[in-house]
Amino acid sequence: MDIHKVLLRPTITEKSTILQESGKYTFQVAPRANKVEVKQAVETNFNVTVVDVNITKLRGKRKRYGARFTKQPDVKKAVVTLKTGDRINLIEGL
Repeated sequence: MDIHKVLLRPTITEKSTILQESGKYTFQVAPRANKVEVKQAVETNFNVTVVDVNITKLRGKRKRYGARFTKQPDVKKAVVTLKTGDRINLIEGL
């Protein structure tokens, strides 16, 4: 898989911003990406050293619109732990 297509977007939630204080950053990744590809993508895109990668798959919820049921898309998230002292500046303009 191409390294530039592994990371889709950073996950910016209240919980993820609390994790950033301890050097952990969360990203939504491609559905077929693995830990090695995520590690390489973060290291090349942000010039940091990755210590650990944890990946989880979130199944899409079923929603009801009138009489019809639809399914939200599945999402794959990665929590990346960086070496002590390394930082990624995700929110620059806020």
